[in-house]
Amino acid sequence: MPNRTIRLLYRKVIDAGSRKRWERHLLSDSYAEFLLQAQYFNQEKKYRTFGELLAYAPGAEKLHFLVTPAITGHLQHLNGKVPDILNNLGQHFLPFRNFRFEIIHSDTRDETKHQVAINFLSEPLTWYDTIGNQLLVGLNGEQAVDDMRPTEMFAMQPFLSIHSLKEP
Repeated sequence: MPNRTIRLLYRKVIDAGSRKRWERHLLSDSYAEFLLQAQYFNQEKKYRTFGELLAYAPGAEKLHFLVTPAITGHLQHLNGKVPDILNNLGQHFLPFRNFRFEIIHSDTRDETKHQVAINFLSEPLTWYDTIGNQLLVGLNGEQAVDDMRPTEMFAMQPFLSIHSLKEP
């Protein structure tokens, strides 16, 4: 089977139950920015939830984009690696190129109901093989040493998907 190039998509959901420090800070900052930005779409204070804003306030779908700048600094702490995805050695290895921030749910009167997701799109990977539920990939750009290409092996898991595929 010829080698194929893939990009992975990982959806990271962050809510009041999230434990990592960067997740809690991201959640808090995104909630504060949501409250600030939502005022524009809710000047009469008729709506309490993000869902109500989407349903009844024209343009409220822009809130995903408008809140994004509040969270970008938190992603810098990840050093360009997708969180939660570890290789078989227990190391973060998967570089991401882009991300998309999404508000799943929020309530202007209850911060504990604020829930967001970050969709991480990986850099291109060379997909060599699948062994059980493990993918064997090479990071594009890694240089061969003595004609041996460095590889990574990791398990597929919930919220991780092959986003796109390029045949040779």
